[in-house]
Amino acid sequence: MDMDFEACRRAFQTRDARFDGRIFCGVKTTGVYCRPICPARTPNAGNVEFFPSAAAAQEAGYRPCLRCRPEASPDLGAWRGTSNTVSRALALIEGGALDAGDVDGLALRLGVGERQLRRLFRQHLGASPVSVAQTRRVLLAKQLIQETRLPMGEVALASGFGSVRRFNETFQQLFGRPPGELRRSRRAETPAADGIVVRLPYKPPYDWDAIIRFLADRAIPGVERVEARRYARTLSMDGERGVVIVTPRSDGALQADIRFPKLKSLPAVIARVRRVFDLSADPVLIGAHLSQDPALAPLVAARPGLRAPGAWDGFELAVRAILGQQVSVGAARNLAARLVEAYGDPIDEPAAAELGLTRVFPTPGRLIGEPISLVLNMPRARGAAIEALARTVVEDPAIFTPRADLDSAIAALKALPGVGEWTAHYVALREFREPDAFPGADVGLLRAMADDAGVRPTADGLLARSEAWRPWRAYAAQHLWAADPALAQAGAPARKSKTKDKTDARHAA
Repeated sequence: MDMDFEACRRAFQTRDARFDGRIFCGVKTTGVYCRPICPARTPNAGNVEFFPSAAAAQEAGYRPCLRCRPEASPDLGAWRGTSNTVSRALALIEGGALDAGDVDGLALRLGVGERQLRRLFRQHLGASPVSVAQTRRVLLAKQLIQETRLPMGEVALASGFGSVRRFNETFQQLFGRPPGELRRSRRAETPAADGIVVRLPYKPPYDWDAIIRFLADRAIPGVERVEARRYARTLSMDGERGVVIVTPRSDGALQADIRFPKLKSLPAVIARVRRVFDLSADPVLIGAHLSQDPALAPLVAARPGLRAPGAWDGFELAVRAILGQQVSVGAARNLAARLVEAYGDPIDEPAAAELGLTRVFPTPGRLIGEPISLVLNMPRARGAAIEALARTVVEDPAIFTPRADLDSAIAALKALPGVGEWTAHYVALREFREPDAFPGADVGLLRAMADDAGVRPTADGLLARSEAWRPWRAYAAQHLWAADPALAQAGAPARKSKTKDKTDARHAA
C-alpha cells in the first residue's frame, strides 16, 4: 500500500483491522513495532515511523511488540499485487529457500539477477530477502515459545535456526532477554499434545465451508479424511512421514495440529498448510477488484471469503490431473486411491490410525518401472504418462517451484508428459499459487458465463473477457465454479477436436 504517513497514522489511531498485516508501526521511544490493532495507546506522531513489512521494521532495529504480537498478524506480503517477482520469492522463502540456500540461488530460480531481486525487495517490502527470512524464523520461534510447551532447543530447530546458540543470541539481541523469559511472561495457550499445535491467522472473511467441500470432493481414502469441521491427511517430506490435522477457530485463524518426527521440517509443513488453505489472500482487495464486473459482483457478494485452494505437493497434483483425464472427479479419486494402495508407503503414526489414514502418496521414484495402467485398469498411454512424469521429477526435483512469471510457468508445465494447457493452468493455480492462472477452456467456466439465452462464450471469448479480471483470474474461476452446486465438482476443459492435444485432463482432479 501507499506508505503515506498520515494515512498510516489514521489506520493506527482508529485501530483499523483492514490494515492488519499491511503496515507496521515502529515506536522510537520504546523500540518496538506494532500492528494497527495494538491495544496500546497510540504514540505521538513525532515518535513513530511506518513500515510495509515486519522484516523492514525489524531491520530498522525494532523488536516485536509483546502485546499485539506481530507474529499473529495475517501474512499478506505476497498478495499486494505490487511485484509478482517478490510474491514468488516470498513463497519460496516461506518454503525454506533461504534456509539451505542463498539469495543468488533464489534469484536464479526466479529468473532475475541478485541485485534486481534485492532492489525489488527493498522497494516493495523495505527489507532484504535475508532479513525477511530471518524475521520469519524469529516470529515463528516466538509463536512456538508462547503457544506451545516445546523445549527451547526444539523451538530453535522447529523455527529454522541452524543452532541453539544462534537462536539464543538472536533473541537476546532482539528482545534484551533470553527466549525462556518470553515463555515465563506468558502462559502457553495450547495444552500439551503429542504434536505441535499452531494458530495460523488469515484476513477475514474466510469461507471454510467452500474450501472444505472442494477438498472433500477430491480426498483420497487412506491419505485424506475430511469432515465438516476437520481436515486431516498424511504427508511425506525429507524421507519422514507425518500427519496434519486442520480445524477452524473462532478468532480469525485456523489451527494446525502437526505430528511430524523431524522438527526442522516444521516451517515447510506450515508453509504447505498456509498454501493449501490460501491463508495469505486478501479477500477484500480481491473481491473489490472482481466486483467491478457485473457478472462477478453478485458471486463475490454471496461468497466474500472464497479462497483458491492450493495443493500439498506438485507431483501428487499432476498425477491426479492425469488420472482425471476423460473421467469424473469421483472416478479420478477412486483411481488415486487404488494408486496409493498399490504404491504408497504405509505410515506408522497413532494419530493416523485413529483417523483411518494408512498411507502416504507415492513418491516419484516409486512409480518408475511399475505396470501402472495394468494395476489401475486404465489406458496404457495414461499410465505411461504418469511414469514419464515421475522420471522427469526424479531428474529435476525443483520442477514444481514458482517461475519468473505465469507464461514461463505454463510453458514449463506443458513440457511435462501428460500435461496440456488446461492442466498447466490448473497446476499453476494450485501448486505455484499463481493468482492469475486461468483454465479458460474449462467447460464449467464456460457454462457459468452463459448469457440469458443459455449461449456459452467460446474459450477465446472467455479469455478475452477475463482480461479485466487480472491479476486475480484464479479467484474469478473459483467464484464461477462455486456459483452453482452442479459446478462445485469444477471443472472440465472444453471438448477438443481430434486434431488437438488429447493429453489434457477433463476434470479438476
